[in-house]
Amino acid sequence: MHVDLHCHSTASDGECAPADVTRRAKQAGLAAIALTDHDTTDGVAAAAAEGASLGVRVVPGCEFSVKAPWGELHLLGYFLPLGDARLEDFLRETRAARRRRGEQMVAKLQQLGVPIALDDVEAQAKGGAVGRPHVARALVEREASDNISDAFNRYLGRGRPAYVEKPLPRLADVTELVHAVGGVSVAAHLGDHGTEGQLRQFQEQGLDGLEVRHPSHAPSVEQRLTRIAERLGFAISGGSDWHGDTEFGDTHAPLGGMRIPVEWLELLEQRRGPIRVSARTSA
Repeated sequence: MHVDLHCHSTASDGECAPADVTRRAKQAGLAAIALTDHDTTDGVAAAAAEGASLGVRVVPGCEFSVKAPWGELHLLGYFLPLGDARLEDFLRETRAARRRRGEQMVAKLQQLGVPIALDDVEAQAKGGAVGRPHVARALVEREASDNISDAFNRYLGRGRPAYVEKPLPRLADVTELVHAVGGVSVAAHLGDHGTEGQLRQFQEQGLDGLEVRHPSHAPSVEQRLTRIAERLGFAISGGSDWHGDTEFGDTHAPLGGMRIPVEWLELLEQRRGPIRVSARTSA
């Protein structure tokens, strides 16, 4: 029995609709997935409804971005309730900031003489949370870049001419929110970032676990993070970071390709706390 605790749909920057992600998980023989779209849980209901008919559990998740000593840390939130007003307000503002960032990147590209408009980017997003991958896909569609990697290397990567810094919240603020709604927070694809001392500080700021198994992690990295998790008492997680069939490389793998034991999900679920009274639920 295997699960995949990190994947994306068209609710953010994935290529497949949420229900299609669940169908693909069934085809891959997975018992469960966590749908962890960037800054949104909008795809979870459709994915879970499909999962109920197929016998695939869908864990409601989200991939947040927070400040880190090296710049940016991605944070996976698991077991998030749908429709919670406090969570939805936060995510709505974060998505608005994403759109503003997209506008700024398009403006920079236009100043460089690149034939692209915000409408091109929004067409790629299909109503989902706008991110750099959508800008990259628009550049490829407009034949301004050869492929996604070329778009990032030439225009959108950090230090490149159309890069725009992302406004980032503090780790402690996001873990507080995740805990308030009864969720669990896990640091995603740390790679070589994060000394044991830094991770101990993150733990003091509310971090519950580490994503130890990820396509970008060499075996030595997985082993290092697993040892730290054991010493500090972190939960562990893992997943493919699947976005679709055209974006693998060394940062994404096929759905289910990381062979995550179902026991990891069970142990994560034991970390769940109660929803706090202060977390309001939408009508």
